Amino acid sequence: MAILSELATEVIIPVCALVGIVFALAQWYLVSLVKVTSDRQASSSNNSNSNSNSNKNGFNDSLIEEEEGINDHNVVAKCAEIQNAISEGATSFLYTEYQYVGIFMVAFAVLVFVFLGSVEGFSTKTRACTYDKTRTCKPALATAVFSTTSFLLGGLTSLISGFLGMKIATYANARTTLEARKGVGKAFIIAFRSGAVMGFLLAANGLLVLYITINLFKIYYGDDWEGLFEAITGYGLGGSSMALFGRVGGGIYTKAADVGADLVGKTYLSVAKRSKQKHCSFFFSLGACLDMVKLLSLQVIADNVGDNVGDIAGMGSDLFGSYAESSCAALVVASISSFGINHDFTGMCYPLLVSSVGILVCLITTLFATDFFEIKAVKEIEPALKKQLIISTIFMTIGIAVVTWIALPSSFTIYNFGTQKIVKNWQLFLCVAVGLWAGLIIGFVTEYYTSNAYSPVQDVADSCRTGAATNVIFGLALGYKSVIIPIFAIAASIYVSFSFAAMYGIAVAALGMLSTIATGLAIDAYGPISDNAGGIAEMAGMSHRIRERTDALDAAGPCRTISTLRLEKGFAIGSAALVSLALFGAFVSRANVSTVNVLSPKVFIGLIVGAMLPYWFSAMTMKSVGSAALKMVEEVRRQFNTIPGIMEGTAKPDYATCVKISTDASIKEMIPPGALVMLTPLIVGTLFGVETLSGVLAGALVSGVQVAISASNTGGAWDNAKKYIEAGASEHARTLGPKGSDPHKAAVIGDTIGDPLKDTSGPSLNILIKLMAVESLVFAPFFATHGGLLFKLF
Repeated sequence: MAILSELATEVIIPVCALVGIVFALAQWYLVSLVKVTSDRQASSSNNSNSNSNSNKNGFNDSLIEEEEGINDHNVVAKCAEIQNAISEGATSFLYTEYQYVGIFMVAFAVLVFVFLGSVEGFSTKTRACTYDKTRTCKPALATAVFSTTSFLLGGLTSLISGFLGMKIATYANARTTLEARKGVGKAFIIAFRSGAVMGFLLAANGLLVLYITINLFKIYYGDDWEGLFEAITGYGLGGSSMALFGRVGGGIYTKAADVGADLVGKTYLSVAKRSKQKHCSFFFSLGACLDMVKLLSLQVIADNVGDNVGDIAGMGSDLFGSYAESSCAALVVASISSFGINHDFTGMCYPLLVSSVGILVCLITTLFATDFFEIKAVKEIEPALKKQLIISTIFMTIGIAVVTWIALPSSFTIYNFGTQKIVKNWQLFLCVAVGLWAGLIIGFVTEYYTSNAYSPVQDVADSCRTGAATNVIFGLALGYKSVIIPIFAIAASIYVSFSFAAMYGIAVAALGMLSTIATGLAIDAYGPISDNAGGIAEMAGMSHRIRERTDALDAAGPCRTISTLRLEKGFAIGSAALVSLALFGAFVSRANVSTVNVLSPKVFIGLIVGAMLPYWFSAMTMKSVGSAALKMVEEVRRQFNTIPGIMEGTAKPDYATCVKISTDASIKEMIPPGALVMLTPLIVGTLFGVETLSGVLAGALVSGVQVAISASNTGGAWDNAKKYIEAGASEHARTLGPKGSDPHKAAVIGDTIGDPLKDTSGPSLNILIKLMAVESLVFAPFFATHGGLLFKLF
């Protein structure tokens, strides 16, 4: 018997979730103390002569703007104006995206109901349980109804998670800029606290909604835990399907704007050169320059909007989907193990207890960055972010040990493809711990290959001496090489976890990797918030000293913190591999597939096709970014040619059209990749059966993980190679620069090529492998009963 009672379990899980929500609100309140209005300015101006250090914008310190004689009111008003533009753009895009996604949710919910309800002809009679024929379970129609409900709940929670993350990030960007007037340490705290708001809200809401759903479904299902947790899998499907559209749509938007801005810049430079050749007057050239700067500023705003809808909303939905899927995979396997058979609620809720402890651990860890230690110098920023990951991993290891000791009996059985495997509680602890530490290893290996503080990226930068071709060659080689250690780490995790606790061990290993999701999301959101803060400082015309501080948040000296964000993406891909394998195991068990024999033609053809899918998907998303960027450049050229007076500065460019191009492209182009992922399991399972579908899932998993790691790291390396040259922080970097040099031009080409790799195709692939697996699990009863129509006919 476990030490922890069922009553204590029912209290601990919701209390931990509520603690996470309260902590998030407290962090939001502290961020809100930094004002982006100048209401005090008027009242304080009368006393400015007698009190030169009057309290402005919530600060008592003497500000840089005051020292340099810059009007504080204008700066704050400009920051607020830019913040509103970014917020409105991101909100407008998400509203448009969610309208299309909402239609999909309803249509796919109907499919879930029809497919699962037809397993037994929409019968309302009880049936023999799938794994224990001596017991009776609720009818298939009930599974259809509750799976559809959980699908809608998961999708809605995912959308809300992404939307809240976006609103928090756009709320904090200007506040980070204004706080930079007091120092880089103060700005860091605001940016990180804002990221923590998103991280804790998402982790706590995901846990709370899942726990409430389980308890509500239990009212109907009673002792039928097999049917209950089979219906719960729809929660993971809903979360992941929404994440796919958020990731793909947001990724296309942000990279279309980013690549378009780069190409527009090149267009402007060529136009400026031509105007000089035509001996235009200084004032005419200046007017054209100013309007083009405005046009480029609009592109910068579009790029900042894209960061919020892609890296914030998209990543939030992505990691929520991973959390939901790993929890569902573990619960499904547990329901047909001794926990479910003996109705041990505490043992069943072990995955949720791990997540609950994770919230408390992340809460303590966050305080190390915001309260226990103060950032006083630029060089302390990146170590502080890395310490967040290390501290949370160490504390979480202790937390997992405690939860395992009090929540699990000393020994129990786990379902293992038709048999019950005896497992000790210490073995399950090792499964979770292996996943937790493997995630850290994958993250730091990813950081090594994408940070310009280390030799791989410096070698890529050095290759720019001989042009863009060698830069591309070195970058591709780096991406391929960066796959090696993460794959070994994933393989070791799989072997250890499966040896100890079969597929349940792999599921909880994935959950262990995601147990510090609140801290991971805080770090992930910190990057775009800091990046937005720098853009706002530049567009608001703030002093170079402020701009240096906001750059420091994003750059952290010679080693960009964006590499820490690459770390988080590597972490997400690694967790996706374990989650997908756990879901794959649950699928083959539910579909009554005893073995997946790769020598069987049915399986092998699926294996080959599945391995091809990540390339097909990547081709779609990359071409979408390129097409949208091309349209932007053509639009700028059209405006130069058709709108008289732009070059003379007497006419204004049509700014809104550029934003519309990104929005329309992302909404239109996210549909084909989404359809590919969502329809493939349905078509293969229905026409070719569960054996072929097993091959497809295995092929997509093996291929997708490696393509995702390679694409993300290649793009990240090219990005940081360019930044390495621009920063000129070392003697080697200065020999390659400055901006505008031939090596820098070659680096810019590599960075532009890498944009869709690292921020669109790469991050979206981990959703592809997860989503196909969880969708197959949800529809497994239908495929097992009615699938393989072609093989039955021929």
